[in-house]
Amino acid sequence: MRVLEHILLAALVAASPAYAASHMADGEVRKIDKEAKKITLKHGPIRSLDMPPMTMVFHVANVALLDRVKPGDKVQFAAANDGGKLTVTAIEPSK
Repeated sequence: MRVLEHILLAALVAASPAYAASHMADGEVRKIDKEAKKITLKHGPIRSLDMPPMTMVFHVANVALLDRVKPGDKVQFAAANDGGKLTVTAIEPSK
């Protein structure tokens, strides 16, 4: 996707809980680094980014997102490609 498409996708995710829920990926928190505003996730496929399952480090759009989870938590999250920087835009513990 192009940068503008990612920006629009992030805006849709933030504005529409139904859209966000349908485009959330499953994952497990491996590490949190609040100082660097990063989170390491072992995740399943991320359809919105056409990304296969893997473990990787993401930036977070807002450091407050990191207060919602801890290492070992199963989560659902949304991510966007922000100018080449993969960024978690929403995250919540799995139900």
